[in-house]
Amino acid sequence: MLNQIAPLFSVFLGIGILLVGNGLLSTLLGLRAGLEEFGASTTGAVMSAYFVGFVIGSYLCPILIRRVGHIRVFAGMAAVASASAIGHALLVDPIVWAALRVATGVCLVGIYMVIESWLNDLALPGSRGRLFGIYMGVSLLALALGQFLILVSDLRSFVPFAIACVLFSLSLVPLALTRLLEPAPVQAPIVHPVELYRAAPLGVIGAGAAGLVNGAFWGMAPLFALGAGLSGPGIAAFMSAAILGGALLQWPIGNYSDNHDRRRVLAVVSAGTALVAAAMYAAVGASRPVFIAGAFLFGGLMFSIYSLSVALVHDRLERSQALEATRALLLIHGIGAAAGPVLAGMLMDWLSPLLLLVYFGVVTTALAVFSAVVVRRTPAPVAEEQSHFVPMVRTSQAAVDLHPAAAAGEKKPAAASG
Repeated sequence: MLNQIAPLFSVFLGIGILLVGNGLLSTLLGLRAGLEEFGASTTGAVMSAYFVGFVIGSYLCPILIRRVGHIRVFAGMAAVASASAIGHALLVDPIVWAALRVATGVCLVGIYMVIESWLNDLALPGSRGRLFGIYMGVSLLALALGQFLILVSDLRSFVPFAIACVLFSLSLVPLALTRLLEPAPVQAPIVHPVELYRAAPLGVIGAGAAGLVNGAFWGMAPLFALGAGLSGPGIAAFMSAAILGGALLQWPIGNYSDNHDRRRVLAVVSAGTALVAAAMYAAVGASRPVFIAGAFLFGGLMFSIYSLSVALVHDRLERSQALEATRALLLIHGIGAAAGPVLAGMLMDWLSPLLLLVYFGVVTTALAVFSAVVVRRTPAPVAEEQSHFVPMVRTSQAAVDLHPAAAAGEKKPAAASG
């Protein structure tokens, strides 16, 4: 029994340490860019570079893994990610930072692939769904904890970058000391956007919209919080509240969607996200607890959009098709996430950092309208035939094999397009 638990603990500990460091670095860069007066547009371009690297790595890293193996890719990517983290402190320049963010994105998706491949191999029959849920929960919790590390030292100092570098390096230790065998090679995603859109248009549009919103949140929310007058503790509380909202509120939203028309749930969640963003805009300058509570609710709704979109695809396709489609949706989400910080940054630079909330409202309102049109034009699915909702966050295509649908042997007939 211990032989089965110890490797799992090592994998979760390794990914937890890595994501604490990544959560720290992402918020730190947004805040430091604001202090260095890069401007919102430039900051958006710098922050989007990470997601560009993530998309590139989705294709590059499987090739590297097949050529040199998981262990060498894991070690090499962790070393480059650590060097990139400290490089931001050595050269404070937007062009250099953008290049480092691309490198970090490539490296982290490679590390995710290796860790998630090992997790796949360690999963016992019948436990994949539970393991996947634990993994998603650990990921969000680690990202939330990373936000408070911005309070350790002056943001203009070398120390926060050094902490991120140390955490990236330490994430190697739990896995380096376990006797894990090489897992199966990782497959690059295959994308047929036209066919996928025909089969599940709302899932495709929802995944892209989720990327536009989530990417802008990760890249620009720290700069928004700074512009809203929050101090270091307030910024950490704001970011962590939104992340924890995503970790906790996805479950009740998902359970409700399993027994109702999921398209309507997506429409309501999207509209609700827009309304909460508008309320937060009106509450800027109000009491901090009210603003933090709004961030919690906003995060719970915002992070649910991608998970609902994936579930909609699983509702519309056979199980043999749904997993490959989910890999494609992950890539579509990544492309949206790369565009999100740039678009939001331009809007924030044009008028005010507070307009990030307006950007969120516009994107989610558009998604709500599209969802309502789909609901009106296509018949409602039978609730009993829908797939089960599974909370998801940004990850690599290797984690898709942990999705509960991967363990389902039966095939579900395709439903009406929606």
